[in-house]
Amino acid sequence: MNDQTADSTFRLLVVEDSAVQRNHLVGLLHRLRSCEVLEAENGQNALTTLAASRVPLDLVICDLAMPEMDGMAFIRHLASVQPSPQLVIASSQPRSVLESVEHMARAYGVSMLGILEKPVSLEKLSALLDRHCAARASVHRADGANQLTVDEVREGLSRDEFFPVFQPKVEVATGNLHGVEALARWRHPARGVLPPGVFLPIIEEHGLVDQLTWIMLDQSAVMCREWLAGGLQLTVSVNLSLTSLTEADLAQRMNERVRRHGIHPRQIVLEVTERAAMTDVAHMLETLVRLFMSGFRLSIDDYGTGYSSLQQVSRVPFSELKLDQSFVAGASQRESLRVILESSIQLARRLNLSVTAEGVETQDDWNLLRQLDCDHAQGYFIAKPMESAALLDWVSERR
Repeated sequence: MNDQTADSTFRLLVVEDSAVQRNHLVGLLHRLRSCEVLEAENGQNALTTLAASRVPLDLVICDLAMPEMDGMAFIRHLASVQPSPQLVIASSQPRSVLESVEHMARAYGVSMLGILEKPVSLEKLSALLDRHCAARASVHRADGANQLTVDEVREGLSRDEFFPVFQPKVEVATGNLHGVEALARWRHPARGVLPPGVFLPIIEEHGLVDQLTWIMLDQSAVMCREWLAGGLQLTVSVNLSLTSLTEADLAQRMNERVRRHGIHPRQIVLEVTERAAMTDVAHMLETLVRLFMSGFRLSIDDYGTGYSSLQQVSRVPFSELKLDQSFVAGASQRESLRVILESSIQLARRLNLSVTAEGVETQDDWNLLRQLDCDHAQGYFIAKPMESAALLDWVSERR
């Protein structure tokens, strides 16, 4: 286990009609973590237990086929429980059924942690608990920073406290480093390094996205120049904001900016989300074409999450298609995701686009990408985002 903090407050509810399987699951939980485990034999008993509990639960592990109130009905009621615990579905139903129930739970607004296929193994249960603890720690960090003010953010931007970390993007066929994606962080003088989930809502709400975009572009260009001077050939991907796409002189300004830092625009990949590409189409197309003609490479980010993906790919001169992590993570275990992944890669091939898979977290998913002949991949299985010095160490170790 990666996180052993706050064990005394970790509380779970196991909803399972079979006493044998319920005892097995409770035993596994106690082997993995010091925690309080409540038990219920069906959905109705589970709701009674939740109502009687004076302390909120962290996690509910629930079967589907149960008497009196089955798992699906319980999940519907769970959506109204506040504060809502995270949910794990544990069942021997076919995988396709489990995935449908997972989508149903999310549609009801239930926080889904994952699926456990019976018989539940110690390894898979441990992985889910690790994921829950990591998510809970992230929420606690965000709660600790939720008193940030827009004046603090503005001051941080003016003082150059925002900086990029870089997540490697590698060639799937060889494992060789191909490029990096620049991701924003804030080195707050009092709160330490803050992730984007803490400050981006304030930045977006108060129209400060462009200011952050220029900071990321400038610092990424400087790092890219240093890497190139040291013999490290890399492209750097930078997210392009929605508001920037409506600026008539954006391409000229970006071209001048990166050349001023001593690099050619071809070293920069500008990532545009499908949502951005659907907004103010005329201005968006003019800006993207100008950027393309200036030498920048264009990438459609989070592909598959928008409403008119094929339309965006057909009308913009993209060179890369980035598959959203929701279609990549776990694709080796889920046939529906595998089909979407394979079809997307084939589509990109026919359109002469390179394909990057985001969110690669396991060896099995990496092996699947190799089997499907995906071009590039990034994710925690390969490397976490890191600062420039750590990236150079990572490259040196791989060599």
